Amino acid sequence: MGKSRTKRFKRPQFSPTGNCQAEAAAAENGTGEEDDDGPAAELLEKLQHPTAEVRECACAGLARLVQQQPVLPDLARRDAVRRLGPLLLDPSLAVRETAAGALRNLSACGGFEVCDDMVTKDVMTPLVALLKECSAGLDSNEVSPQEKKDQRSSAIENIANEAVNVLWNICECSSRAVSIFNKEGCLEIVLKYLSRFSTNVDLAISVAHCLQTVTEDNPELLKSFSAAGLQVLESAMLCPVSSMEYALLKTLIAGTIWNLKDIIPSKSQAEIINATLKILSEVLEMDAGEIVIQMKEAETQRLKTAAETEEILKNVNGDDLIEDDEMEEIPHKRKVRRKNFVSDLLPPTDKELRETIAVLTAQQTALEVVVNMCCTEDPSDDEWEELSSSDESDVFMENSLSECGGQLLSPLCLSHETHTALTNCLIPKKVFEKTAFPNSVAVDICSRNPTWKPLIRKMNTIQCRALMCLQSLVSLLDVDHLGGPPALQTLAQHLSQLLFSQPDFAKHADFLEAISGALRALLQTMASKNIPQCMTPDQLMTLCKAGIHSSNVGVRVNVVSILGITGSVLAREAGTLETLKTIGCFLLEVATKDPSLVVAGEALDALFDVFADGEEAEKASIQIKLLSTLKEFQPVFKTKIRKEGRGKYSPDQLCVLDNVKMNLRRFVAYQETVEKRLTS
Repeated sequence: MGKSRTKRFKRPQFSPTGNCQAEAAAAENGTGEEDDDGPAAELLEKLQHPTAEVRECACAGLARLVQQQPVLPDLARRDAVRRLGPLLLDPSLAVRETAAGALRNLSACGGFEVCDDMVTKDVMTPLVALLKECSAGLDSNEVSPQEKKDQRSSAIENIANEAVNVLWNICECSSRAVSIFNKEGCLEIVLKYLSRFSTNVDLAISVAHCLQTVTEDNPELLKSFSAAGLQVLESAMLCPVSSMEYALLKTLIAGTIWNLKDIIPSKSQAEIINATLKILSEVLEMDAGEIVIQMKEAETQRLKTAAETEEILKNVNGDDLIEDDEMEEIPHKRKVRRKNFVSDLLPPTDKELRETIAVLTAQQTALEVVVNMCCTEDPSDDEWEELSSSDESDVFMENSLSECGGQLLSPLCLSHETHTALTNCLIPKKVFEKTAFPNSVAVDICSRNPTWKPLIRKMNTIQCRALMCLQSLVSLLDVDHLGGPPALQTLAQHLSQLLFSQPDFAKHADFLEAISGALRALLQTMASKNIPQCMTPDQLMTLCKAGIHSSNVGVRVNVVSILGITGSVLAREAGTLETLKTIGCFLLEVATKDPSLVVAGEALDALFDVFADGEEAEKASIQIKLLSTLKEFQPVFKTKIRKEGRGKYSPDQLCVLDNVKMNLRRFVAYQETVEKRLTS
């Protein structure tokens, strides 16, 4: 079906983890009961309590409880969103913060349906009002006495951070929420928050996540961007601070600015692209594995030093220390509860872990931005692959970056200068490096520490994103920009080694989809340029036999296409009869038995490519009874399209399937002439 369509990435939602003492106290007596006496009913009842501290504690308990999937239906049945929403405007700042935290966790853990339901239940009204009040509060606070100013600003910024995360999660999942964002003037508010990046990077990162989401495919919002707003983005992106968290902030802003490229004057576009790619390049330059190792060592040393210091102080102060602790016990506990009642964008644990997660998130984001740069808006004959990903967010990835005209709109038509900029920033080289398996020492360190263990998955995700990014670059760039034919052959060997170094590769669905997509694009490019392929037919058949049993439609489409590409090359060579027969039988089996019309259509298209020409291909087609099998299958395929098509496939996919159906009729007629010629 031609080149595979590049998928676009939406910003992933961060899976939060509640960690407040108040939450634990409120939810420890139950985990998933749905009866009237369960924890959900009790906590929701306490939301109406006249005492602010009780309401705060109930919100914190709900923030923890919503992370348990079984309780979500019960919370929906009890109208938790409508009960929590008004507390966003509670007289108590602490209650506002915990209510926002509970809604944040609910929106992150509940997924698309929960977020859409939150919009239906009008959570956006109090949420927008809260964002506006926080903005006004920060303005009025500028004239307060310094001590009160700092204390109140910190509280307001904490509330704003939670509220922005709720906004981000909901806008990620609901177009209605994005429409409300546009109409209510939320852009100006969040840009004001972003302008505080030099003093509150956590809030700025939350805003940057939100902005990257709402600026994607949103021409209405683009009209609202003023020169002052663009200046705020530019200031944040070019901030001289080089910490790991600021690296994440800059990367997110770079992705947002790419979304806004249509409103940037043409004379400035080259400069903006170069600045964006420079940031992405710097982030990808970091060795994530070494950073994990170094930061874990730093954490270990810090904790050791802290323990030694505590022991010394205990020996020196004796009972006095205990007495001081008792005097400070109540305010200390209140402070901890109010500060740590819900998860932050990055888990509020030790700073080494926070910074390491920031680096990994920045690298994942950078790779996703490069993929989006390479995404085409032109309709392709692979439109049906839109439903192939296991990622829920892919339902939002149907459109390209821009609907308007201009030099930089369709990345498959990107200017030569942009191609050069990608190469000059060494983006292809750095992406290639990220396709390697994660550092084994770093993985071992993380696996032995529960709080660091989730980083293993993030490192694996970076590898998969790099493979998908590689697929895009190989499809987009000229062979010379990729290093020439020798570089492509080296790349093919590298991908082969990655694949077959894992005996159980078929069990890793994300990895298999990513690497099969990269191989598909690479082999297509090599075939189109007559570059000899390095993978043996046996290796390819091993991949395809494993991949065709995947539940992921994208994997099955990729492996079928790979066989079509390889077979069409082999059909022009002598001595390939047996291999072509193996490929043909495999593709016929898939075309006639795969439950997905998407995969079946791709298999038919691959058969057309393999057996379109060549002496060996003609002999193979006779021996595997290609013509009779396709003749028998032709009416079945036509019936399946008519019966299943409308309910299961998009209009674009149906259009492609109709083309396959027409090509099948033509191919059968062609095979009839071949068979007559060879048997006469």
